[in-house]
Amino acid sequence: MAALPPWPYPKRAAHRGAGKLAPENTLAALRLGHAHGYRMAEFDVKLSADGVAFLLHDATLDRTTNGAGRADALAWRELSLLDAGSWHSAPYAGETLPTLAAVARYCRANGIAVNIEIKPTPGRERETGAAVALDAATLWKGSDVPPLLSSFSATALEAALEVVPSLPRAWLTETLPADWRARCIALGCIALDVDHKLLEEKTVAAAHAAGLRVAAWTVNDPARVAELTAWGVDTIITDAVDEIDASAPRLS
Repeated sequence: MAALPPWPYPKRAAHRGAGKLAPENTLAALRLGHAHGYRMAEFDVKLSADGVAFLLHDATLDRTTNGAGRADALAWRELSLLDAGSWHSAPYAGETLPTLAAVARYCRANGIAVNIEIKPTPGRERETGAAVALDAATLWKGSDVPPLLSSFSATALEAALEVVPSLPRAWLTETLPADWRARCIALGCIALDVDHKLLEEKTVAAAHAAGLRVAAWTVNDPARVAELTAWGVDTIITDAVDEIDASAPRLS
C-alpha cells in the first residue's frame, strides 16, 4: 500500500465560492462561503485575450455576465467592466469578475485554502494550464497551504506539471475509466477529484491504496456527505454551504 501524500486541506470546500447562494466565481461568493465557516473554496480560472487569469466557469460570457460570446475574446480591461452579479439577484448587481490575483489576496488574508480548477476556453488548454500554474505559484509563494490545481483537461494538467511540478494537482473526472489510477499517476496527481455519484467505498479504498487522496463533487445532501466522510473521502465539495457543516476536522 502506497503512502498517502500530505493533504493540508479542510474536509469541506465551497463550490465556486458559495455554491448557489451568491453569483458563482466572484469575491462576493468567496466572502459568503467564508461567512458560513468554509475555509476552502473551489473556483474556475481561465485566461482573457491578453493572458490575464480570471474566474469564470463557462467558455462563454452569456450565462453569468451581461457580456456575450467567447470568454477569451476580450481583453481584461473589457472583461473587468462586465456585470457578473445581476444574473443571480438584485443584491449582487454590479459584482465584477475577479482576477486570480485579487482572489489570492482575499483568500490568503482570510486563511482560505483553494482548489483552482483550470478551466480553459477550448483551444487554449496548454497555454491556460501553464499560465495558471505559474500565476498560482507566484501568488501563493510562501503560503502554508499551497493551492490545489485540478482540471478535466489532461493537456492543462500536463502543462501545469511541466512548469510548476511542486504544486499539487488533482485529476477531475465525470467518468471512472478502468485506468483511472494510471491516469492520475501519469499526470503527477496526488488526488482523484470525481463526481460523487461514481464513488463507492471500495473506490475510495483503492485510491488510498494507490497513494491518492480523494475529493468528491458536488455533494449537497447531508446524508451523502456523512456516508462519504465515513468512507474516508478527503475533501467534499458542496453548493450547500448553508446546510453542510464546514467544521469537520482536517485529516492528518
